[in-house]
Amino acid sequence: MTATLTAGRAATTAGRLTGRTAVVTGAARGLGRSCAVRFASEGADLVLVDVAGDVAGVPYPLGSQSQLEHTAQLCRAHGASVHTAVADVRDPGAVAAVADQALERFGTVDVLLNNAGIAAPSGKSVHEIAEDEWELMVGIDLTGAWRMMKAVVPAMVEQRSGSVINVASTAGLVGYRHFAGYVAAKHGLVGLTKAAALDYAPFRVRVNALCPGSVRDDPLHEGRMLAEIARSLDVDVAEHEEIFVQSQPMNALIEPQDIAGAALWLAGDDSRQVTGTTLTVDGGFSAR
Repeated sequence: MTATLTAGRAATTAGRLTGRTAVVTGAARGLGRSCAVRFASEGADLVLVDVAGDVAGVPYPLGSQSQLEHTAQLCRAHGASVHTAVADVRDPGAVAAVADQALERFGTVDVLLNNAGIAAPSGKSVHEIAEDEWELMVGIDLTGAWRMMKAVVPAMVEQRSGSVINVASTAGLVGYRHFAGYVAAKHGLVGLTKAAALDYAPFRVRVNALCPGSVRDDPLHEGRMLAEIARSLDVDVAEHEEIFVQSQPMNALIEPQDIAGAALWLAGDDSRQVTGTTLTVDGGFSAR
């Protein structure tokens, strides 16, 4: 049945990801939704993963089950076959189950977008960070990506192809006051990307990091990351976009579709010789 669906789509779609399957974590909203829908529009089938509920210690609501299903509906509107999975990337059993479900449903995984992440608890100096706050941040933003790679990449190695895209941040390139946990996790993710790229290059499995700058919280994608960063910095949320724009060399916030476009490039054949790199989409912020 799956082979028939894939063949049918290939006959009618000229997308850059036609016939491929992408696993997207943190898919309920924000950049996860934006990238998933873009992948679907280019012919990919999707495995959409999200914790789909709040996590103790994270001081803001995370994506919900209904938001995850809405992302799935948006992808299906492009003709994609979609499987949704509720999983916490801190749970090895849940992550392994996602990989098994993806392979059972589609037979292959060609793209892994590690997008799941949190921006808070933050807003403290290094010595003020509690043990559990540090573990929570690193456990989701860094170890969660490693855990997904551990579960999914063996199938890519076996098929001798695949693209892993780790969504880091400009915080993986520079430091920010009162965001030590986030900065450390994202720097670690960039380092993990480089090491994994060397491990898997002989198997034609590419691993790259995507580093967004300040991304606007587009209501269409129900994003709220920038607003939560503003809260952690005691920035007036009602004015946070205007304030963040002041530090942007191109005088504009990054749009979710900008990140989706970059992720699509890393996922597809146009970047087939690109691995171990960091693609920064920040309007010039980190060039200073």
